Amino acid sequence: MSAQVLRRQVAVLRLLSSTPRRDVWRFQRWDSGHSKEVEAEHVVLFNSAACQTHWRITAASCGAEKEQALPPLALPFWQQSSPCSVQSPQKLSLILQDLDTSPPPAKDPVPFEPRAFQRCRPEYAAVYYDPARRPAPISADEASLLLDKVSVLRGSSRHQDVLGILGELGRLPQEKLFLVQDHPCFSTLLRYVVDSLRRFSDAQLLEVLQALVSLGLAPGHGMMGPLEAELGRRADAMDPRQLLMVADLWRCLRRVVPKFLERLYCSAEGWRWSNLGPAELVQLVYVMGEGRTSTPSLLLVLGPQLLRHLNQLTPEEVGVLCLGLFKSQSSLSLHDVTQLVGRACAVLPQMSDYGLVNVLKLLRFSHLDHQRFLKAIGKEVPKRAPHMGVQGLMHVALACSALHFRDDGLLRALADRLPALALQCRSKDAAKLLWAFGTVGFPSSQAPRLYPSLEEAMRERADEFRRYPEHLLTGLLGLAFAGIFPRDLLALALSPESVELAVSSPHLELKKDLFTLDATVGLEVPDWAGPRVQEGLAQEVTAQLWSFVQQDVCVKPSVLEAEALLQSLLGGARFVRKHMILPHTRSIDLEVHLDPSGDPIPLCSEDNLQGQAESATKRSHLAITEDLLAQLTKITVDPSTKQPDSPPAHSTPPTITSDEPFPSEVNLTEGLLGSPLPQPTEGVQRLAVQVTNRNQFCYHSNHMLGLHTLKRRQLVLLGYRVVELYYWEWFRLLKRSRSERLTYLHSKIFEDLD
Repeated sequence: MSAQVLRRQVAVLRLLSSTPRRDVWRFQRWDSGHSKEVEAEHVVLFNSAACQTHWRITAASCGAEKEQALPPLALPFWQQSSPCSVQSPQKLSLILQDLDTSPPPAKDPVPFEPRAFQRCRPEYAAVYYDPARRPAPISADEASLLLDKVSVLRGSSRHQDVLGILGELGRLPQEKLFLVQDHPCFSTLLRYVVDSLRRFSDAQLLEVLQALVSLGLAPGHGMMGPLEAELGRRADAMDPRQLLMVADLWRCLRRVVPKFLERLYCSAEGWRWSNLGPAELVQLVYVMGEGRTSTPSLLLVLGPQLLRHLNQLTPEEVGVLCLGLFKSQSSLSLHDVTQLVGRACAVLPQMSDYGLVNVLKLLRFSHLDHQRFLKAIGKEVPKRAPHMGVQGLMHVALACSALHFRDDGLLRALADRLPALALQCRSKDAAKLLWAFGTVGFPSSQAPRLYPSLEEAMRERADEFRRYPEHLLTGLLGLAFAGIFPRDLLALALSPESVELAVSSPHLELKKDLFTLDATVGLEVPDWAGPRVQEGLAQEVTAQLWSFVQQDVCVKPSVLEAEALLQSLLGGARFVRKHMILPHTRSIDLEVHLDPSGDPIPLCSEDNLQGQAESATKRSHLAITEDLLAQLTKITVDPSTKQPDSPPAHSTPPTITSDEPFPSEVNLTEGLLGSPLPQPTEGVQRLAVQVTNRNQFCYHSNHMLGLHTLKRRQLVLLGYRVVELYYWEWFRLLKRSRSERLTYLHSKIFEDLD
């Protein structure tokens, strides 16, 4: 017996158990042909067939209409199941226990209400559907009498009568709705509604929608298409509040209506906003978020209206505005978003956890590092974390990683709370939490149970990775950033089946993540005997990455200047190689070799240099001059880093008479594509010079992000000395004299040789 059938039978049983005795006998009288005499130790489970014989008295009179019913309507439930079944109390008890105690989806300990904002103002009553405003419920007997009237109406029904019956049926309690939904005359009633659509007024159409919401009609029901078309036809003539109410009712029906939303947005651009208040503005943005759509022209209108009402917005309204903009991927101006988040700062203590998370989502989407808000959550979240649920904690952590914001007190509060909730995590939650903590470099020593508990959550949800392979890779990369390598999960991720699933996904680009994970295992798990990805995939991804860095990273002024000055410092272009030592880390290096006495060792032959120079001449060159550097590096260095204003003088650099040419293209590194990288000759120093930038570090911090920490760790494993040209030092020097830059580079390269 299917779960759906069983649940309906149990629903009827519960209805019977809560009904006075005379009602029980009435049910038996309705189906006197099927009721059974049973002993005291047995219970009769009546299904909808056994409970609806009386309801089917009028079925014959509705039969002629039934054949004309809308095609998508499903067969009534009573046609699909047996009349009744008899079970012992013990078996019934087990069935009820199974239905009632099956583990529900993970929920926050403190439930949030996504529509709580609509109770902030009485004005919302005109723009949203509130189930609390439903009239008093009717009984099953009254519903039966209403359906009896359908057979009398026939085709000559007046649309007011049709609407009246539909609205009254919508008052039936939710647990009894199946009695109506399965009745053949209900299909006939819906046919009459469709036939009357053109005769309904705008207000009556809204009543139809509200009744359908109350009756729990499926979004794909056959009458939804004609109703949507009629409302779309009338959209231009509706006032703003009616349009917003219709959009909200479609959302309650879970019906996707992109064409109607387009009409709504087009209409909203011309609304007389001076006659509308905050409720209409917030509800419109909420509708945008639920519809996952917006238009650029509408956003131009919303920005000024947002600022006009900003100081009147309640905490929950601020939260829902942020969520609506995030869900609809709507990019307001940076100024408008900054002002909105500023308002969030002012009302943060009164804002719910749900609202706080929504503000963080908007910051994440807008890439806005709002210092006041980040400082505020550093104090607020630790107080709330002990009472927050899994998804709230996940979104806070994810926002921190996306904004590169590391606050150890905040992260420690999340880490202390999460182990107790880890087994409630979906695979998505566990993966994103691991990614977030790994990205900002949160050490396992500060919360020893954090990473193991999330690893275990990944194992518990391993079956979900067949549908969501990206979650497995995301979580394992987060663990790899922290230097943690669970072999069973790695074997699963790198298995041929998982690799094929990830590579063949039409909506995801997972090859780079696979390449990064596989190469990391090869370097950091030396005794690994498990599966590895094919070499062809590594070659393909390396070529893609090299093509990207050539066009982006390799031509950055900060990199070009470092390369040119290193060539001058060391004696020529053949002593500096610009390439990707570790392609899977997705960034370039300036490689330099020094012999035991500190003299540079050539890395390229003259023939190779000549070929590179000829290739470079085919591309446009970027001339690096002092003026250009000054224009391109308008960087304000954060005073909190406390870095010296000028580099320390290590020793006098060699005399340089002229700038030597340098190539803009180099050969692709052999790297990890074949055999392991060769170990350095005895006494030879191999240097990997890194030109860093802000995006490699946590916000206002010297802490390097996870991927870049992983790269430095692996370079050291391979025997390289990593030389960091920190952006707060190097970018400042780009505005100074060439001799100062050379002095700085000399001190960095030769610091261990004096």
